Amino acid sequence: MNEAKRPGRRSGGTGRRGGRPNSQGGRGDRSRRPRQAGRPASAQAPVDEPRRAARDVLRAVRERDAYANLVLPGLLRERGLEGRDAALATELTYGAARARGLLDAVLARCAGRAIEEIDGPLLDVLELGAYQLLRTRIAPHAAVATSVDLVRAEAGPGQAGFVNAVLRRVSEKTEDEWVAELAPDVSSDPVGHLAFRYAHPRWIAQAFADALGADAGELEEALIADDARPAVHLVARPGEISAEELALITGGEVGPYSPYAVHLDGGDPGLLDVVREGLAGVQDEGSQLVARALTLAPLDGPDSGRWLDLCAGPGGKAALLGALADIEGGRVDAVEPLEQRADLIRKTTRGLPVDVHVVDGRDPGLGGGFDRVLVDAPCTGLGALRRRPEARWRRQPSDVAGLVKLQRELLESALKLVRPGGVVLYSTCSPHVAETVGVVTDAVRRHGAIPLDTREMVPGVPGLGDGPSVQLWPHRSGTDAMFMAALKRPTDS
Repeated sequence: MNEAKRPGRRSGGTGRRGGRPNSQGGRGDRSRRPRQAGRPASAQAPVDEPRRAARDVLRAVRERDAYANLVLPGLLRERGLEGRDAALATELTYGAARARGLLDAVLARCAGRAIEEIDGPLLDVLELGAYQLLRTRIAPHAAVATSVDLVRAEAGPGQAGFVNAVLRRVSEKTEDEWVAELAPDVSSDPVGHLAFRYAHPRWIAQAFADALGADAGELEEALIADDARPAVHLVARPGEISAEELALITGGEVGPYSPYAVHLDGGDPGLLDVVREGLAGVQDEGSQLVARALTLAPLDGPDSGRWLDLCAGPGGKAALLGALADIEGGRVDAVEPLEQRADLIRKTTRGLPVDVHVVDGRDPGLGGGFDRVLVDAPCTGLGALRRRPEARWRRQPSDVAGLVKLQRELLESALKLVRPGGVVLYSTCSPHVAETVGVVTDAVRRHGAIPLDTREMVPGVPGLGDGPSVQLWPHRSGTDAMFMAALKRPTDS
């Protein structure tokens, strides 16, 4: 979708009682209203640097389809923003990107025009201002005045006056009041209402409800968890450092499920010495569980140590598999069709028994006979929206069909490459039924693959349902919504 053109009534928003915490963790007083933000040109205030940084990241997201979580850390380092300033810039960037649907709906109502009719640079600032007014306890007059200053410094007083007028109208209602006015009716469209309230497009909320199935009553919990800013998850490299040692070094906490996981409250993990030195990496605990599950899957016959990561870029799971294979005396082949991403795998797995092949996983030209094959397939990424806040507004329902075709082809290739009695672990960072159980069911029907109880490969994780596949959820396990299913190739095939 062209990010310069945004629909005015997106499904998004939240209904948290009493507002959201600011960077100091407090709650907002919704009774305050902004004072007039205008000021004489001679008294023009300097532009607020954390807000300018947030605005610039949102602009990169809109104009270049950039990813906020990739742009922001480097920009903070470049501009020397640390401590409270960095925390504020981070909260405003991710918060505004995540809540864009609600913010745009409110702004369209207050501006009296469609969002498409508002210039992109102005819209970036309006979203930042509206986010502060509706979802933080930042004083309303400060939220409006700093937004006006950003526009005045770049575009002059005329457009600054427009921003001032629109944001003052935004401030006339609380977030809950705007949700009550703009969200679909809860009685006639409960999924749409929850989608608006918790900042998700409706089709994604429906996909979550479909994946929850009999537990669809948990949809609100799932959307709340997916709308929250997640903790940073680190992975300790096996054979180099333990999770306990990594937690002591970083001040984090050992994760509850993966024996390699450490959770941090926040910060830039790229600045940590243990990450720079390759002793640890940044990886969601759910992704760690996927890689570990492959190594725990039961085989028919001995494990010769030939493992394959068929969709290895950018290399996080390949690195964990490589470290585990190194301990066991095995070796991992890692497949990635794009040279740039293959180079990332090489850097991530340097010093490990990992061989990188720049080929298409659907026809990699590799000899078969692998004991274990991981297919961490390209997908919509709906399971990691909390870590990629802008992604929920980029993805479209039309993306699913093409990805499902690719996923089926990759899984078919994996079942040919694994030896009889060996195991393929299929995973996606998406709970969408078409990408998960739909693909697996097709492989069982067409290729005779034997489903294994994948729950046994993720010991200690609660809320795994009836099996045999596993669907993780942020609201249940605190991980991304990873799906995994283990399939054995019949010994007579």
